[in-house]
Amino acid sequence: MDIKRTALDRQGQANDAPALVPSVDIVEDQNGITLKADLPGVSKETLSIDVDGDTLTVEGAVALGESKELRALYAEVRVARYRRSFVLGRDLDTERIEASMRNGVLTLNVPKREHAKPRRIAVKAE
Repeated sequence: MDIKRTALDRQGQANDAPALVPSVDIVEDQNGITLKADLPGVSKETLSIDVDGDTLTVEGAVALGESKELRALYAEVRVARYRRSFVLGRDLDTERIEASMRNGVLTLNVPKREHAKPRRIAVKAE
């Protein structure tokens, strides 16, 4: 997965078409945050993760494998992509984001900057 540093789609155009909003769980620990997004039908190749300033955008095209020659008689989901954006805190290091995809679940690990991590101060006896 390639994490890009822009908020543009793969053709370099701003993409404002309606999209499905994926369900997301976010947890924080002393090292940073972990974001898990449900993206069923999205492959690693059609996934785009962009960082622009303090905004993280996740976007993925749904590839259901249907034939272009067939026409849907009934379809509950017409939008063929997911999109969701998040504003990241300044204490998070966007240069070290790690991403993995497994069984339609995207996992992003966003570490805290070193100065933002809690630390223990040793007390010296005199």
